[in-house]
Amino acid sequence: MLVSEAMGGPIDTCTAESTLAEAARRMAVEGHGALPVTLHDRLIGIITERDMVRAMADRRDAETTTVGEFMTPEPDSLEPDVEVADAALWMLAAGYRHLPVVTDEQVIGMLSIKDIMWALTGDDRSSYEGSDHVGRT
Repeated sequence: MLVSEAMGGPIDTCTAESTLAEAARRMAVEGHGALPVTLHDRLIGIITERDMVRAMADRRDAETTTVGEFMTPEPDSLEPDVEVADAALWMLAAGYRHLPVVTDEQVIGMLSIKDIMWALTGDDRSSYEGSDHVGRT
């Protein structure tokens, strides 16, 4: 199975100038564990749950601190034609839980560990979505 078949649906993005509070609200509403950071539709960074925790541990004000202060700049990314098993090995080795999927320098999605688990089980996640037994990424 290819990354393009396993990755989550349309992904929201933010800018480096977005506040951490704005990014956290987007992540919470959409159920995402990370957001690609873009400039003119090009990937320049990623902000993750871990980055948010780091900012809060530093006692930063989420309403005034920008994503650019805590994002990972120039993150690794995947192309949609990569095999899921290869992506899984890379993510495991690197300690990533989320990787942007990019084609022609444009973010087209995000692959999460949860997406990989669904792909590897061969199960149809749509039958579980909304269930009390399935959390969000």
